[in-house]
Amino acid sequence: MHIWVDADACPKVIRDILFRAAERTQTPLTMVANHPLPLPGSTLIKQLQVPKGFDVADDEIVVRIQPGEILITADIPLAAEALEKGALVLSPRGEKFDTGTIRAKLTMRDFMDTLRASGVQTGGPPTLSPADRQAFANQLDQLLR
Repeated sequence: MHIWVDADACPKVIRDILFRAAERTQTPLTMVANHPLPLPGSTLIKQLQVPKGFDVADDEIVVRIQPGEILITADIPLAAEALEKGALVLSPRGEKFDTGTIRAKLTMRDFMDTLRASGVQTGGPPTLSPADRQAFANQLDQLLR
């Protein structure tokens, strides 16, 4: 098993949970980002730095991820592609994506993009709460078992 992280927008508190889980379970973890990230000194935790550009990190993850591996991302299209490859996908808020619900999430994402493009202020996601962090840690533990 391997954990892949769409790290450009991954909150630091979630990265810290991931680092501890990787060490505790001895699971290799790769942070994929277009800029350097501070990493703990561990042979299990690595960074794959990709060039800057639209979806470069996402594309690299899709090329490398294998069935049964775990992806951490809030990016719905990336989650859909990883699910198609047989990966397990978890959002930083602890939401487990699956093939049964991803189409609805893609549709909602596209709808919200259309609203924003037409000038409607939709606001961003709420800040990460302690309940979100706990939900993420719980779901991650279940996936790593």
